[in-house]
Amino acid sequence: MMILITGGSACGKSSHAEEICLQGPAPRFYLAAMQPYGEEGLRKVVRHRLLRKDKGFETIERYTDYASLELPSGCTAVLECVANLTANEMFDENGNRSDPVDLVLAGVEHLASRCGLLVAVTNDVGSDGIRYEEGTEAYIKALGTINAALAARADTVIEMAAGIPILWKGEMP
Repeated sequence: MMILITGGSACGKSSHAEEICLQGPAPRFYLAAMQPYGEEGLRKVVRHRLLRKDKGFETIERYTDYASLELPSGCTAVLECVANLTANEMFDENGNRSDPVDLVLAGVEHLASRCGLLVAVTNDVGSDGIRYEEGTEAYIKALGTINAALAARADTVIEMAAGIPILWKGEMP
C-alpha cells in the first residue's frame, strides 16, 4: 500500500505520516532525503531525529538513487520528502540541472514494491501564482509532474492543511 501526503510548509505532514506508519508492520524505516545545508539545515535534521527518537524508526539518510535502496520485503517506510529528493536528483553540487522525473518515480516505485506500507511525503509548491527564475520554474514543473504521477499510483492521497488531514483519494488509514 502506498499513501501520498501533500501540503504546504509546516502543516503537519511529517507527524501525520509517522502516526500512520506506527500502524504498519515492523521493521519501520524513516527515509530522510533532505541534505542538511548550513546550520539551519543541521538544526532541522537534529530536531526531526529527536521528534522520532523513541518511535521505533530506523533512519536512513539518503539523498538520491532510491531505486537501488534495499529494504526488507513487507516493511513500513516514510519517505521524507519527495520535494527534497526531486531537488537532489535535479541539481548537482555545481548547480547543473537534469530532469529528475524518471529517477524519482523509479525510486518511489521501487520502494512501493518492497514495502508493505510506504508513506511518501511531498510539498505543494507552485500554487502561489508567483513567477520564479528559470531553474526554480523547472523544479516546480518537475515536482508537479512527479506529485501527479504519485497521486495516480497511490492507494490513498491526503492533503494536510493546518494539521488537519483532508482525504482526496482512497480511505483514511
